[in-house]
Amino acid sequence: MKKYLLEITVFLCGAIVMVYEIVGSRVVAPHFGTSIYVWTSLIGVIMASLSLGYWLGGRWADKKPSFKRLGLIIVGAAICIILANTFKEGLLQTLSRNFSSMMLRPLLASIILFAPASLFLGMVSPYAIRLKLTKIETSGKIVGNLYAISTLGSIIGTFLAGFLLIPLFGSTNILYMISGILIINALVLSIRFLSKWDVFFFSVVILFEAWSAYAYNTRSIAFIDTDTQYNHVQIFDTEYWISGEPIKVMKVNDEYSSAMFPGNDSLVYEYLQFYQLSEHFMPSFEKALIIGGAGYSYPRFYLQKYDHATIDVVEIDPALTDLAKEHFRLEEDSRMRIFHEDGRTYLNNCKEKYDIIFGDAYKSLMAIPFQLATLEAIQKKYDLLNEDGIVIENLISSLEGPASEFMKAEVQTFLEVFPRVYLFACHDPGDPELLQSICLLACKSEEVLPFVSDDPLIQGFLSHRVDLHIPAGIRVFTDDYAPIEYITMKAM
Repeated sequence: MKKYLLEITVFLCGAIVMVYEIVGSRVVAPHFGTSIYVWTSLIGVIMASLSLGYWLGGRWADKKPSFKRLGLIIVGAAICIILANTFKEGLLQTLSRNFSSMMLRPLLASIILFAPASLFLGMVSPYAIRLKLTKIETSGKIVGNLYAISTLGSIIGTFLAGFLLIPLFGSTNILYMISGILIINALVLSIRFLSKWDVFFFSVVILFEAWSAYAYNTRSIAFIDTDTQYNHVQIFDTEYWISGEPIKVMKVNDEYSSAMFPGNDSLVYEYLQFYQLSEHFMPSFEKALIIGGAGYSYPRFYLQKYDHATIDVVEIDPALTDLAKEHFRLEEDSRMRIFHEDGRTYLNNCKEKYDIIFGDAYKSLMAIPFQLATLEAIQKKYDLLNEDGIVIENLISSLEGPASEFMKAEVQTFLEVFPRVYLFACHDPGDPELLQSICLLACKSEEVLPFVSDDPLIQGFLSHRVDLHIPAGIRVFTDDYAPIEYITMKAM
C-alpha cells in the first residue's frame, strides 16, 4: 500500500477533478441554468486553473519536495471545496442579483467557486512525479504511468459522478464527500511528518467540515431540494402572483417549470391556458402528444377536461415523473402514456400519428433545447400530425426589439414547413417590447379558420392574436446552426 501511495493519490485527485466539474454544473444550475455558457465557463475555468496548477506544482516540487508539502497541497484543495460548498448559495444569489449577463454570471461563479480548488488539484500530479522520480533512466516511464493513472481516475470519476453519485447523494453532500476524501488522503501522505501545529491545523479543518456538513443535513427546510440524473429540482409552496392564493411550484434548474393549486387542477401559468386554442383549430382531436412533462400540470388538466381524448407525454427525466406523482397529484391513467426519453429522439423514432403536438420543454429560463427548435425537428412534428393537425408551443419573447430575435427566427423556421403559423401574446398584445409568453400555433391544413368563437373563453384567447413582421434575411434554425442560447442571452 505504502509503495503505491503516490499512484493512489494521483488517481483519487484525477477522479475528484471530474466529479467536481460535473457536480459544479448542478451547483450553478438553480441560479443560471444548464446553458452552453454554464458548461463553457466551468470547463474553461477549471482547465485554466489546472494548467496554472501544473505549472506552479512543478516549480514548487523542484524547490524542496516532501510528502508533507504534498499533503498540505491536497488539504488546500479540500479547504477550498469546503468553503465553496458552505458559501455557494449566498455567492450565487449575489451574482444573480448584481449581474444580468448570461455569460458573466457563470464565469464569475466558476472563477470564485471552482478555480481555487482546481489550482491545488492541478499541482498534485507534477509534485507526485517529482517525489516518485529516483533516477533519470526511468523518468519517462514514471511520468507516463502517473499521468495514465490520473487520467484513468478522471474517467472513472466522470462515470461515477454522472451515473451514481449525483442521483444518490445530491451535489452538496458529494462536495463534502470529496473534500473528506482529500483530507484523509492528505493525512495518510503526511501524518509521519506533522508537527503539533500541523495536527492542530488538520483538526480545525476536519471539525469545520464536520460542522458544515452537519448543519446542512440537519437544516429545517420547507421544500424539496434534490438532484436527479438530469436536473437540480426544487419543490416549494408560495403564493400565486395574481390572486395571492397558495400554489406549489416545481423549479427545474433555473426555470419555474410547473405549478399547481393545492385544491384543484386549474392551470396556474397563463400560457398553458392558451393551449385550449386546440379546441378551435382542431375541434375533433382525439390524440395529443406533449413534449415536456415536469410536474405534469397540463397533462392532468387535459385528461380532466377532454375525457374523450388520450395524451402521450415525453419527459426525459424519470425522476421528475416520480416527483410529480408524489407532490403534484399525478396518477396513472389509461388515457395517458409516459415516455422517458429526449423529445427529439422520440420524434425521430415515433410511428404514431397525432392530432395535436404541444411543446413545453425548456433547457433553462428562456431557451428551448435547440434540437427541438430546428427545421429538422419541426419537419418531424409535421410528419407525425394527422391531416388537419396542429402544433402549439410556448415561446418567451417580445414582439419587437432585441428580445424578439429568437421568436422571429423560430417562426420563420416553422414557415419553412407549415403553411400557416399564428401567434398569440399571452399577456399584453398591445405592448411590443414586453417580454412575455407567446403561444405559437402552426396548422398543417391550408384552410383558414375565422378568428371568432361562440365560446367566450376561446374568443378571449383569439383576441390576443398578433401579426408579426419578419425581416428579410432571417436565418432559420437547423441541426447544424441553432445559436438559441446566444440569441436568448441578448434578450436577457
